[in-house]
Amino acid sequence: MEKLNIAGGYPLKGTIKVSGAKNSAVALIPATILAESPVTIEGLPDISDVHTLRGLLEEIGGDVSFDNGEMEVDPSRMISMPLPNGKVKKLRASYYLMGAMLGRFKKAVIGLPGGCHLGPRPIDQHIKGFEALGAKVTNEQGAIYLRADELRGARIYLDVVSVGATINIMLAAVRAKGRTIIENAAKEPEIIDVSTLLTNMGAKIKGAGTDVIRIDGVESLNGCRHTIIPDRIEAGTFMILAAAVGDGVLIDNVIPHHMESLIAKLRELGVPVETGDEQIFIAKSERLNTVDVKTLVYPGFPTDLQQPFTVLLTKATGSSVVTDTIYSARFKHIDELRRMNANIKVEGSTAIINGPTQLQGAKVKASDLRAGAALVIAGLLAEGVTEVTGLEHIDRGYSGLVDKLNGLGATIWREKMTEEEMEQLKSS
Repeated sequence: MEKLNIAGGYPLKGTIKVSGAKNSAVALIPATILAESPVTIEGLPDISDVHTLRGLLEEIGGDVSFDNGEMEVDPSRMISMPLPNGKVKKLRASYYLMGAMLGRFKKAVIGLPGGCHLGPRPIDQHIKGFEALGAKVTNEQGAIYLRADELRGARIYLDVVSVGATINIMLAAVRAKGRTIIENAAKEPEIIDVSTLLTNMGAKIKGAGTDVIRIDGVESLNGCRHTIIPDRIEAGTFMILAAAVGDGVLIDNVIPHHMESLIAKLRELGVPVETGDEQIFIAKSERLNTVDVKTLVYPGFPTDLQQPFTVLLTKATGSSVVTDTIYSARFKHIDELRRMNANIKVEGSTAIINGPTQLQGAKVKASDLRAGAALVIAGLLAEGVTEVTGLEHIDRGYSGLVDKLNGLGATIWREKMTEEEMEQLKSS
């Protein structure tokens, strides 16, 4: 087990490149199950979630190679083998295997998904969609069983705007008979990315990126080559840390249109932001204003950037308010930031940040992926050395983070924990 050491106080300068989108990758890889010939996906991030999904595809008979960000999947010999636990428990997005296997095999057995602990994130809308398409869904001994004699298109209204349910229903519906209409669909760029892959495979999809998606089912899907979009959450994380400790940072391989809500809030804070075709430049900011932020579904401010943004607000003069309307449990990083001298209080789904405060290095623990990113930014801001544990969360979503930040002038290194430190961590 390793920990991350961060020596704070070093200004960051230079160019940092964004990897492929984690939230696309975890849906694109299961989508390859639907094809009957090889699919190649380019630009995948080298993160643990990608490796976990590769292992799951191999478990069901897929021939998978992954090198230098390019994954080739030959799904021709895959079978609908039950995946009740094991790797499934390691990531939340394993639920995409349900839609993909149901679409191809008309049956699946998938263990209840794992991933970050962010409070209740039910899959009832996924199940509602599968049942509308004609599947029988049961929960047996901690696994979801899906069975269908055939899948038929249906009109499905999502009671809650859900990225996961929108994509999962798309995966099942592309090989159903007839037309499926998903209403109140999520609009995230990752949904468009998945739709593009499926369309290249021969699916007939219209409306991805709007709140109504129409899918005409087809008999079979073929292989293709697809390039993943850049990771807007990683890009946002880099933009926030550049605003916090940057002395002129260029973020490369980004789609500025995907970042509009964050760009607006950074400018409101007083951060100079310049956009190009595939780049965003964050200039050094002298003084930060206070702002209020409320997370919303896309194109609103992303819940995945709430935790990193909270750290940036410790530099602002006055009181800022952050409200998370998506995940009520996404304030677990606040206690860790308090260890570092942050002046923050939480009231329900709202955090009130008073600043500016000088953060101090401390021993802290990442409770989830984006909390980990927040603590890294806090360590870069702090006086002294910060030790971050819980790196398994960070490794799920940030590819080559240490090398990327050291390339900007940061002083960050990983080292193995001693047995004593591991015992202390278990008991904490």
